[in-house]
Amino acid sequence: MGRLNKQPLTPMEVVKQAREDQFNAQQLIDELFTDFFELHGDRLSGDDASIIGGLARLMGRPVTVIAIDKGQDLAGKLAKRNGAPLPSGYHKAQRLMRAAAQFKRPIITLINTPGAHPGREAEQTGQGRAIAQSILTSFELPVPMLAIIYGEGGSGGALALAVADQVWMFDRAVYSILSPEGFASILFKDAKRAEEAAELMGLTAPELHTRGIIEEVIPMHRGSHRQFKYLRQRLATTITELQNLPTETLLAQRRKRFRNF
Repeated sequence: MGRLNKQPLTPMEVVKQAREDQFNAQQLIDELFTDFFELHGDRLSGDDASIIGGLARLMGRPVTVIAIDKGQDLAGKLAKRNGAPLPSGYHKAQRLMRAAAQFKRPIITLINTPGAHPGREAEQTGQGRAIAQSILTSFELPVPMLAIIYGEGGSGGALALAVADQVWMFDRAVYSILSPEGFASILFKDAKRAEEAAELMGLTAPELHTRGIIEEVIPMHRGSHRQFKYLRQRLATTITELQNLPTETLLAQRRKRFRNF
């Protein structure tokens, strides 16, 4: 969408909007699903609050929902590390994914993260392995999977929940291997050139859609119930189409999708 002067947003302006948390995970869950029942814990070490997951209904259909949440206030953002999951968060997601496969429930993930938590605690408890295991698990699940990036989609922390049959993005979301600041620090040795880096990275939804990396760009604006209704219907239709595929075809297409990159 353009601004009042009809000039499109620059990539860095889109990055800034993606970071403004126009939506939070619980709001999206409440708007898109009914009868949500949250499940807690990874059955290994704890319960990471940055990942909300559980059972719900999508227009009457049972589904599993897994969402990364940045928190709504300062206390929430600190507790959830601004949406940067720990290994226990990814372990929880894997547990919910496997249960969904067992009961033949489609999986929908909602992603908004600057990346997996890079702290000492995360590294000591196997952050890299947890991300890799989430990716591997996703390739093996014999149920439809659909990922929606609704804010930031940063690095492996986002990819861990975005190995799906289709990936959609909100129009003011971004999806990239790292932040523009990090990219500029590596490429230009100067983080202040982040705006220039963002232009090169191709991280906006329209650019990624043009390149075939995502399947759909969703125009979404805060408080638009009409757009949420449309999104619910699109989700239900797409999940039905994916469920009608033979399992072997579903898995083969998912693997082929990512081998193309």
